Amino acid sequence: MATQPTTTLSVRIDADTKRRLEALSKRARRSKSFLAAEAIVAFVDAESWQLDEIQAGLRELNEGRGVAHSEVSRWLGSWGGTRERKAPRA
Repeated sequence: MATQPTTTLSVRIDADTKRRLEALSKRARRSKSFLAAEAIVAFVDAESWQLDEIQAGLRELNEGRGVAHSEVSRWLGSWGGTRERKAPRA
């Protein structure tokens, strides 16, 4: 995989988080910038995934492909019982 070009971003963090990042940096033998960049990438990936899934779910609901609350409740209520129900389908 090719390395992406990089750019600089300044952020403000509280003093305690900065101290913890410095300690982690020493333990991991990585720069603070490397660790911060990795954390930002992980955060952006996770948030993007979550928002994409929420938007997909809303589209499905708008297209009438939802499952009634009562069906989901009945299914969840069966969990751990002797006759666990199958997940409801739209």
